[in-house]
Amino acid sequence: MGLDPTLLARIQFAFTVSFHIIFPTFTIGVAAYLATLEVLWGWTGAERYKRLAAFWTKIFAVSFAMGVVSGLVLSYQFGTNWSRFSATVGNVVGPLIGYEVLTAFFLEATFLSVLLFGGERVPRWLHVFSGIAVAFGTALSAFWILSANSWMQTPAGYTMQGGVAFPLDWWAIIFNPSFPYRLAHMLDASLLTGGFVVLAIGARYLLANRHVEEARTMLRMAILLTSVLAPLQLLIGDQHGLNTLKYQPMKIAAIEGHWDGSKPGAFEIFAWPDEKTETNLLSIAIPHGSSLVLTHEWNGLFPGLKSVPLQDRPPVKNVFFGFRIMLAIGFYMIAAALFGALLWWRGRLFETRWYLTIVANTWWVGFVAVIAGWTVTEGGRQPWIVQGVLRTADAVSPVPAGSVLTTLILFVVVYLTVFSFGAYFINRLIARGIQDRTLPARPPELASGRAKFES
Repeated sequence: MGLDPTLLARIQFAFTVSFHIIFPTFTIGVAAYLATLEVLWGWTGAERYKRLAAFWTKIFAVSFAMGVVSGLVLSYQFGTNWSRFSATVGNVVGPLIGYEVLTAFFLEATFLSVLLFGGERVPRWLHVFSGIAVAFGTALSAFWILSANSWMQTPAGYTMQGGVAFPLDWWAIIFNPSFPYRLAHMLDASLLTGGFVVLAIGARYLLANRHVEEARTMLRMAILLTSVLAPLQLLIGDQHGLNTLKYQPMKIAAIEGHWDGSKPGAFEIFAWPDEKTETNLLSIAIPHGSSLVLTHEWNGLFPGLKSVPLQDRPPVKNVFFGFRIMLAIGFYMIAAALFGALLWWRGRLFETRWYLTIVANTWWVGFVAVIAGWTVTEGGRQPWIVQGVLRTADAVSPVPAGSVLTTLILFVVVYLTVFSFGAYFINRLIARGIQDRTLPARPPELASGRAKFES
């Protein structure tokens, strides 16, 4: 059996985008935390905020660099593997991606340099403003990228002429029907990802009895953030799900493993969706659960997978299990955050070592949840690359399968190398610990030389 170039192109893009997405997700969360530290330092003048800001700036910088390197490839893939996609909808998607570079990337890079190299060389207000600017830049980057991706999910504000999409209403394109829900969901996920990393590092230092004052500050700030945002994500996810049901019902059907739309949907806690028999094997389900959540009625009906031909259905297993991984991690986050808040309220947060040990070793949960969520988002849209406009099979470039496979192997090797070095440097920064941000003392020979010159 020959290699399928479309499948290989999809695997290649899925690998690169899954690798890339963890870095913007992390940097959005860390940038917001970094901006908060800068504001607190500027407001109170407390040295612990200054030291923490310097520490997290270095971690942010490494993550930002890895995100840039891993993201560059995606733009090239639009031209090499997905040229027909670019030719068909490039008039709409291209400007949105371009706006991300022009308005967000340069903003982040410029003010990150002030945070990294400004030190005592710039006024405090400029340092604080730079932290805010970097945080705004990361959020603005998410705004444009999610606008482009949301348009691919729920296209609006365009017209088709000669098989090519042309923009009619940029307001409708940018603020397409799914965009507000997906932006809120992603920003919340990013803040939670960063929050649980901060929580983990704070717990790690406290368990090792290192940087105790800063560790306690990290724990308090992380618990305060996650105890609010983790439950909020449930509400955002519910509204996002209702929006998806309206515009992409087959994605919801795959998420729920719902085959027969003439019957109320049960919520499958666990099952093995069998696409051949169109049933769920090994099912452990809550009767009427999905109907209650999605329609808010006990006997509510919503479309099942059987309501469309086989070629119009998304790959069920990927979407089904991806959603449950994301959901399970979401409930863990809620439990960990609220229990941490309870311990804090009872004055036992810093002494409960078993809790600190658990959160110190679950820094990764946000990253896994984001990748699972993107698997649901992108897999659930199939077989469309732009919902109802362009099929994935019609968007791929006429490139030989062997060429795609070769570049896929090279990407895996290069990306794993980049990731290994990045993870190594971040771990070195964490192991090195929190240090003062003040400039090092001037060498005696230079100091005496300057004194002679000034005299």
